[in-house]
Amino acid sequence: MSPQSAGEAPFLQYICNACGLIYDEAKGDPDSGLPPGTRFADIPDDWECPLCAVTKTDFSPYTPPDLSKLRAAASSAGARPAAKKGKAGVVIVGAGRAGWQVAQAIRETDAELPITLVTACNGDVYDKPLLSVALAKHLALDTLVRETGAQAATRLGVRLLAQTQATRICTRTNTLTTTRGNQPFDELVLAHGAQVALPPSLPAELCWRVNHLDAYLKFRSAIADRPQHIAIVGAGLIGSELANDLALAGHRITLLDPMPTPLARWAAAEAGEPVLAAWKELPITFVGGVSIAGVEANEADNGPARVVTTTCGQRIEADQVLAATGLATPNRLAQSAGLGWNNGIAVDGTTLATSHPRIHALGDCITISGQASRYIEPIGRQAATIAAKLAARRAGASESECPVPYTAKPAVVRVKTTSCPLTLH
Repeated sequence: MSPQSAGEAPFLQYICNACGLIYDEAKGDPDSGLPPGTRFADIPDDWECPLCAVTKTDFSPYTPPDLSKLRAAASSAGARPAAKKGKAGVVIVGAGRAGWQVAQAIRETDAELPITLVTACNGDVYDKPLLSVALAKHLALDTLVRETGAQAATRLGVRLLAQTQATRICTRTNTLTTTRGNQPFDELVLAHGAQVALPPSLPAELCWRVNHLDAYLKFRSAIADRPQHIAIVGAGLIGSELANDLALAGHRITLLDPMPTPLARWAAAEAGEPVLAAWKELPITFVGGVSIAGVEANEADNGPARVVTTTCGQRIEADQVLAATGLATPNRLAQSAGLGWNNGIAVDGTTLATSHPRIHALGDCITISGQASRYIEPIGRQAATIAAKLAARRAGASESECPVPYTAKPAVVRVKTTSCPLTLH
């Protein structure tokens, strides 16, 4: 496929409604056999999104936000904090997809604005959806990182504070307290995500939680030496995907859930039944309608390391216990700043501003009217909204102006149970 020639229709872009991946006709998808210049209409119907595996029917036309007017307005207004010594600029908390995408979007509006990114991890850039299919796809651990945190920081001109905990926000002085000292900010963006919500019956020291890359790498290391019996508590989206992936790698799985079928959130779509049927050939035992009473270390000699007991008296011995029991937003930072809270950091549904005008938030840590949307696709649009809002403020726009307003949309969810992949709406 040749590059675009004179007189030819311009190349277009399409966005995956499930994960937010952008298919650019100009770039194609060479890894899937689509050379640069492949028109979307010419893609075979059985082509799959390289990140989440939905088909082309779940892609929509995409027009990137036009930030050129914002850049020009900010430049003409002299609003370039980076050019002035002593300006604090933007501080971002969190180096997951949300943190890096908002850093990228902000940088596109201003090449010199100081950006500091604070993260408790290394800040490496990776595609989180791959964590639940890495074994089935035979992905080596060293291929999961697309770009190290240091490389991404250099590319974007970001000051990266890795392995650094953010502990407190002082709105009186506009300062973020961290384990590496105080970080003043002109604008603060919270992108620190959510964490696995462990019920009291699941002690943290006895249960794996694989909500980010560092934890996943440690978990993979713990199960690498031999096939193991793994008890997974929670048969929602993540629990079902991990059960499928680990079983395909040769591990024996017991999947436990209070509901009678997996994926019970999508009961109307009867999503659990086809998955259970597909699992009949895999070493997965689903135990529904049970609640966990506790997890203990196994005191028996040479036995499995853990014992899971249910409230109805069942006893499951397992080498590892993995919790997939939903997510909850840590509230320490929000509470320290007195931010509005409604099942997460409450933000305005159009601007993604918190109750403090200089603090915005996006991704897994936010709620809009009390509703969280912990999926990948909205993050890119949220990042564009925040970047545009901050650029408009630097250009002297009114506080109510939001050049790229955010709109919440119903999610398209790809259940990556490769034995029986499902697309749910």
